[in-house]
Amino acid sequence: MLGAFLALLVVGTYTAAGSLSTANGASNLATGTVPSAYAGLIQQWGRSCSQLTPPLLAAQLYQESGFNPRAVSGAGAEGIAQFMPGTWATHGIDANGDGTANVWDPQDAIPSAAEYDCELAKEVAKEAGDPVSNMLAAYNAGPYAVISSDGVPGISQTQNYVTRIKSLAQSFTATTTVSYSGQAAGAIYYAQSKLGTPYLWGGEGLASQGYRFDCSGLTQAAYASVGIKLPRVANDQWYAGPHPSRSQLQPGDLVFYATDLNDPRSIHHVGIYVGGGYMIDAPHTGASVRYDPVFQPDYIGATRVTASGASALPALQPDGSIANGASPATG
Repeated sequence: MLGAFLALLVVGTYTAAGSLSTANGASNLATGTVPSAYAGLIQQWGRSCSQLTPPLLAAQLYQESGFNPRAVSGAGAEGIAQFMPGTWATHGIDANGDGTANVWDPQDAIPSAAEYDCELAKEVAKEAGDPVSNMLAAYNAGPYAVISSDGVPGISQTQNYVTRIKSLAQSFTATTTVSYSGQAAGAIYYAQSKLGTPYLWGGEGLASQGYRFDCSGLTQAAYASVGIKLPRVANDQWYAGPHPSRSQLQPGDLVFYATDLNDPRSIHHVGIYVGGGYMIDAPHTGASVRYDPVFQPDYIGATRVTASGASALPALQPDGSIANGASPATG
């Protein structure tokens, strides 16, 4: 009975249609997307100018450092906002009033990133095109590059940075409705085909692993089967699209579980929702891929995977640095 019911729900995902709309002019952060220690700062300073929103600022910080206040890039950029030392010397502010502008302190670094964004927005305000895109391009390539190009310059790294930040911001935005995923049914079909497969920590379904999976390996493979590349670990998959509420859940949504419901970095498990309050997941050592109830005490929320959201995610290097971030090195 359960299988037949779920099959009907899966078919429905092919025909459903919807649109993304945002609450309060796209200005509010989605619940659970930012560590609680930084949410208030981002919500406050993300309104420093008309070109900036809290979700946009959050997307920048995540792209730059993954919210790691001790991050250091190979180029020498420092802190949660990845300022180069020279840029920090001229643009870092003592926002918390302790007498020191400290690049390692998010209480200073987050406001400094917002103020720097807005300063750049003023510098490129007369250039053609979208003011938000121009601001982001100036953050990445410097204001002179935007001014000399009369808009976003024809630099692929800068163009990709602008696209990534604007796409990633959707995952941090509080929404009232969320578009249905056209790839959801295919991802569920793949996951259903793996029911009964034994769990393997680190498993990605490879032949060398006996075609076994762990939780995020299963969801990664399910979406890879429909052409969407997800990150390897669950707390990175969390940012692969917007976040539907419980009442908005649709088959194909990824559902997540955390040890601290106020900190998405503590996400430890993921499954793929199939409807009726159930998910398919690879739960733990000694178990197999199976149906499990979704609503458990450590449920933190869901993500509706989108191709643009997944492609916008930063790439984590083996040393913990962000491969496709871009520090404000040229201000």
